Amino acid sequence: MFLGALDTMIMASALRTVADQLHGLTLQAWVTTAYLVTMTASAPLYGKLSDIRGRRPLYLAAILLFVVGSLLCGLAQSMYQLAAARAVQGLGAGGLTSLALAVIADIAPEEERSRYQANLGAVFAVASVAGPVLGGFFAGTAELLGVAGWRWIFLINVPIGLVACALVALLLNVPAKRIPHRVDFGGAAALVLCVFPLLVVAESGREWGWSSPQSIALFALGGIGLVLFVLVERRVGDSALLPGRLFRNPSFSMVNAVNFLGGIGVFAGLALLPLYLQIVKGMSPTAAGLLLLPQSLATTFGARISSPLVKRFGHRPVLAGGMVLMTAVFALLGQVGLGTPLWITVLLVTALGTGMGVFFQVILIAIQGSVPKTDIGLASGLYNFSRQIGGVAGTAVFVSVLFGIAGDRVGEQFDAAGPQVRAVLADPVAMADPANAAVVEQLRERGTVDLDDTSFLAQVDDRLAQPVLAAMASSLSTVFVVVGGFLALSVLISLLLRGRGESGTG
Repeated sequence: MFLGALDTMIMASALRTVADQLHGLTLQAWVTTAYLVTMTASAPLYGKLSDIRGRRPLYLAAILLFVVGSLLCGLAQSMYQLAAARAVQGLGAGGLTSLALAVIADIAPEEERSRYQANLGAVFAVASVAGPVLGGFFAGTAELLGVAGWRWIFLINVPIGLVACALVALLLNVPAKRIPHRVDFGGAAALVLCVFPLLVVAESGREWGWSSPQSIALFALGGIGLVLFVLVERRVGDSALLPGRLFRNPSFSMVNAVNFLGGIGVFAGLALLPLYLQIVKGMSPTAAGLLLLPQSLATTFGARISSPLVKRFGHRPVLAGGMVLMTAVFALLGQVGLGTPLWITVLLVTALGTGMGVFFQVILIAIQGSVPKTDIGLASGLYNFSRQIGGVAGTAVFVSVLFGIAGDRVGEQFDAAGPQVRAVLADPVAMADPANAAVVEQLRERGTVDLDDTSFLAQVDDRLAQPVLAAMASSLSTVFVVVGGFLALSVLISLLLRGRGESGTG
């Protein structure tokens, strides 16, 4: 569990440095979405396969896949190689959480399971605190034991994973009743066929043109994947990744819509906030990681206060309150800029963490409350699914939109800063610096600068860096506001929810 939780959090503060080192900051969405797509598609399969084959062999396979993927990530030489390695890592990550919960169900009687699950909550809390700090430390270290510091973000998983493998192989020997299942491999393959082409279009469509032959072909391929997914899911019935019977329940569909929209907000925040701190505010990866600590701690706090609030008021107003808080934070983040004091940013990320904690905790209650008691187990198994699909969509679309907007706005900012640029051109000392000369050359050739590696911002003349920083701040503000709009829609849906245990619904 610690492997999977740490990996998500450690990447938050380190991805900008990793992408700069591999000269692919504008491609960073691939690294996140490749991991999320394979993890989302594989997670339901692990549970069913472990029912058939037993927990231990599937758990060992999941851990080893995660370790192999981590090793490949640590050896990657380009962003595309890193994305492919993250896809392998995601195949393993899909089993880390789902099988942990299944093992707890095997070894603990029902009345004691909450105690074991509380231990898992503590693991997530530790990872939430340690991840951003470790990510910042490794990203900020030029070299460690003869290896580039950022590569240890992935290589650290290898020894932890091998210890976990040894513990599982030696100590996990709980007999479980093996249950035959029909495993929906076709649904998982169709889901990837649907999602992956659409991610490619989200990443490259603006460059190609939305009506270009490449974009149209990928839209069509994604549509074919969607049709195949629906057909396969109907054919396999309750064995499907997404059983249609549940989604014909309006309450369940609405809760999953909230979960999807919340996933957009959570993962967009994890991707965009470190970029704001490290690029716009010029913070080191370590400092940015430390500044994200209040968000991690507030997430734990938000989850803790949710249960008593739900007992008193019901899940609908508490969930809506959490989504209102997240919406308000993104709306306010849309107002931040180059001159915004850091203490305001700290307050905003803390508030965002609180809202996320409420969302994580209450959405599970809402999912369970939206179905009859006989379907609680099946519905709970889909708890992560719609949120992670939202995360895939949110990360791919909004990171791509960010750099699409930023590319245009950099040119506009340099046009507005014409006197500053001319002053640099007239300054022989400034033009003797290769970093300044490279930026000027890019401006002459393309009217903008290459944002695949933003490390140049720490080296160039302030008069050349300022327009880029202003463009990035403006672009991030726009994207934050748009994310807030999606979250506002989740508030409206939350207020319409009905379910078991909700006041006034029986």
